Amino acid sequence: MPTSTFTDVLISGAGPTGLLLALALTRLGVRVRIIDKLAGPSTTSRALAVQTRTLELYDLLDLTDQVVRDGHRVPGVNLWTNGEWRARLPLEDIAEGLTPHAFILIYPQDKHERLLIERLAAAGVTVERECELVGLDDNGSRVVATLRDASGAEARVEASYLAGCDGARSATRNLIGSGFEGGTYRQVFYVADVEATGRATDGELHVDFDDADFLAVFPLSSTGRVRLIGTVRDERADRADTLTFDDVSGEAIEHLKVTPVHVNWFSTYHVHHRVTDHFRRGRTFLLGDAAHIHSPVGGQGMNTGIGDAMNLAWKLAAVVHGEARDSLLDSYEAERIGFARRLVASTDRAFTIVTAEGRVANLLRTRIAPMLMSAFTHIDRARDFLYRTVSQLSLNYADGPLAEGSAGDVRGGERLPWVAGPDGGNFRNLREMRWRVHVYGEPTPALVEWCERRKIPLDRFAWTTACEAAGLARDAAYLLRPDTYVGAAAPSGEPAILEQYLDRILIGRRDSLES
Repeated sequence: MPTSTFTDVLISGAGPTGLLLALALTRLGVRVRIIDKLAGPSTTSRALAVQTRTLELYDLLDLTDQVVRDGHRVPGVNLWTNGEWRARLPLEDIAEGLTPHAFILIYPQDKHERLLIERLAAAGVTVERECELVGLDDNGSRVVATLRDASGAEARVEASYLAGCDGARSATRNLIGSGFEGGTYRQVFYVADVEATGRATDGELHVDFDDADFLAVFPLSSTGRVRLIGTVRDERADRADTLTFDDVSGEAIEHLKVTPVHVNWFSTYHVHHRVTDHFRRGRTFLLGDAAHIHSPVGGQGMNTGIGDAMNLAWKLAAVVHGEARDSLLDSYEAERIGFARRLVASTDRAFTIVTAEGRVANLLRTRIAPMLMSAFTHIDRARDFLYRTVSQLSLNYADGPLAEGSAGDVRGGERLPWVAGPDGGNFRNLREMRWRVHVYGEPTPALVEWCERRKIPLDRFAWTTACEAAGLARDAAYLLRPDTYVGAAAPSGEPAILEQYLDRILIGRRDSLES
């Protein structure tokens, strides 16, 4: 165990959430230590999908290009019932005009972790393995954590803040005494990584709605290698610990015409739907599965943890560097806990519908669901709503404490709309976590002077019909937070609203807001 006894932020848990938080903080000049009780990173994974909003945020850390290059784009989603293909929702152009990353991407968690570990190592940060958090004391000015290594030796480490990214059985959450209300699904989930043949191994996503058990085939490549994720609820669920692939392979073979050639690995697990009582308690924060867990329907889990990390990172950096008051950190819980509660509720409802028993439920799955999916291919509004929801593009903080003003259809707290153009359109300069101002049209002289004085980059874009279609207002000023959400919007283009906003969040009138 390293001998250093103080750090700015101690991170417990080296899954995607903890690793991403460590990388973002390191890029922002914050000293971190990251520990994990496991001997090594994951070699298998349940989380597969990287949603569009995650890819947009990853541009800030120079991760997107490699994730997209090494991942697999899903061309479409197919629905099967009663052993027959019923409907297909094409995804190639589903998000056209909404984002520069208009696709669904498969990039498994184990690959994800390896990439983040490599980037952290290049920045001089190494995960401290076989090291777990066993004690915690918050004295008001800092956190004193007790760590235990594989030999049983213990050491005390001081940190300005502690981030608990240590999963559903979070030691951090238990130590701060935050509840974890919710329940456990009665079904046993299984996941299998297999080499296979058959129509459902064509590089697209296939979902079977035959009965009250759920089965999906996720592509890991353009053909041949897939991840099967399903549930069992009959007598097999009573022997989950001894369940094998042979016990569940019949559904895949019969319902989706998948013929396994080789099973790389297989595991079973139970899934819960819970949200913790507090995302912040004193100098300790909970992120990812330590704060919220839910069914895998919709591929939201890993992405939501990453969203937690990106939300908290810039706020921690501002406070650690003395640029903001500690009260800024209260906005982390205010902005994220409501979304987590809605997400858990919505995924619970979706999973309940998918796995419900009875004649009406069967009718919904086998008759109505295929018709709805077919309709989505022809109804732009329905397709747009579905994509925005699943991709997390619609997630916003407009009702949160860090939102101010509106201009056009864009409110403070909302994601900046994308306007297509060369080299990424109006997203082309969003490559680092720092404050920025966007103007679509002509900035006022007062705004130009204010940005120069505050050393905030001012990005000017020509006014076009595409800007108007995106809901932006001509000549208005949009102050972007370091996580690229709109903080404040000034329809007049004058800096007074932006100045008041920053003075409310930051300490005094600082000469620079550089990260």
